[in-house]
Amino acid sequence: MRAPLIAVVGAGSCTTEVEFLAAEVGREIARRGAILVCGGLGGVMEAAARGARKAGGRTIGILPGPSTGDANPYIDFPIATNMGQARNAVIVQTADVLISIAGGYGTLSEIAMALKIGKKVVALKPRFSVPGLMTAEKPEDAVQCAVGFLDSSLQFPPAS
Repeated sequence: MRAPLIAVVGAGSCTTEVEFLAAEVGREIARRGAILVCGGLGGVMEAAARGARKAGGRTIGILPGPSTGDANPYIDFPIATNMGQARNAVIVQTADVLISIAGGYGTLSEIAMALKIGKKVVALKPRFSVPGLMTAEKPEDAVQCAVGFLDSSLQFPPAS
């Protein structure tokens, strides 16, 4: 048994509104005892990691470059891949379920890869219409939906 891994995917730069949504998603992931996985850089990734850390959660950043020093300051476990955008496949494979927030083509690639291999994706403020993509209106709803998709073999730590 292990804690669930929930990925948050989105653009490396974003609006203030999207940043707020991402931070709230990160907070909810931590509040539920899951571990946040992201691309480890700025924008949606940094906001989600910040929200998770401020709520006492743990974060993993799968970085595109060769240096763990590139991670945003809210990443507990930076993983340097030196794979560029191909690191998106590592994020998707690592996560049990994904939450996408706004985003562009890089986010779309993560959504497509996840759906192709049978992983569930919940979207907030989606920019694309993708068959099989679940949508949510609020951060709490997105996390609740994602948690509902998790395999029963995963175990949430006891609430503190």
